[in-house]
Amino acid sequence: MLTHCQTEVPCPVAVAGAGVQAELSAGLCAPQATISPKFLYDPLGSRLFEAICELPEYYPTRTEAAIFARYGADIARAIGPGATLIDLGAGNCAKAASLFPLLHPDQYVAIDISRDFLHESLARLRQRFPHIEMTALGQDFSSRLDLPADISPARRLFFYPGSSIGNFTPDEARGFLRRVRAQCDPDGGVLIGIDLLKDEQTLADAYDDALGVTAAFNLNVLRHVNQLLGADFDVRGWRHQAFFNRDEGRIEMHLQAMRDMLVRWPGGSRSFARGDCIHTENSYKYRKSAAIGLLEQSGFQATNAWVDVDEWFAVIHARAIGP
Repeated sequence: MLTHCQTEVPCPVAVAGAGVQAELSAGLCAPQATISPKFLYDPLGSRLFEAICELPEYYPTRTEAAIFARYGADIARAIGPGATLIDLGAGNCAKAASLFPLLHPDQYVAIDISRDFLHESLARLRQRFPHIEMTALGQDFSSRLDLPADISPARRLFFYPGSSIGNFTPDEARGFLRRVRAQCDPDGGVLIGIDLLKDEQTLADAYDDALGVTAAFNLNVLRHVNQLLGADFDVRGWRHQAFFNRDEGRIEMHLQAMRDMLVRWPGGSRSFARGDCIHTENSYKYRKSAAIGLLEQSGFQATNAWVDVDEWFAVIHARAIGP
């Protein structure tokens, strides 16, 4: 059965900015309905993702942490002290904080779309590291990256762990990394975590855990969209789906309608048939050579790449090159 989306005369709604509403409405009305994965991270979504990172099935967090634990001294030597550490998608700031004793940054800039959660996290961190200048920026950096004038331009190190780069298509990832490069002086760089290709069962289990925490995380985006867009999604009418798309080299997350329904929001609506899906996230997996190539195509030169013993995950440091 075909779905139908109707755009009506917009009416005012005091839930989110017009740009966010337009983006959400356009995604829901696309031939393949989509919700950007950035909307997964409201305060509740951020806390659910913290819980996901503790699950035995979710290998990326512990594997990346093992790389930092094993090669932390090497990473610190490659980067050197006194950097301006810019944490993209900082969340609870824990990953960056674990590097403070190694990197000794002069300034820490935490950027995250979930402003309230970020400010709570940074308030706790300031108590532990009062000697480090800290700034919190509530910003959607997926489409643009704006740094205020009080952020030092010298020795900027953009920290992007957890393989969040995999949420972008390769073309989008290159565009994103080029925007990061534009914010770097020649002495700047990136420290990035990238998930590597591995057996499909391991990948599938990581995104569809036995406890259903990832399902709750995915379903929570509908509650968030209700808040932002004034929509009337019934979360109980949807279920979580995750699978590995071999042709695209990515895990996909979807929400599947369990019955026919009409979803309305101010200015529009869409009918969903039972079995229809909303695509909520991609997570691309790379070979190490392709990951390095992605950086090199975006204005960086990889200086070091550290991997775990199973070669499931890579942490790469790359310096800015070119003008």
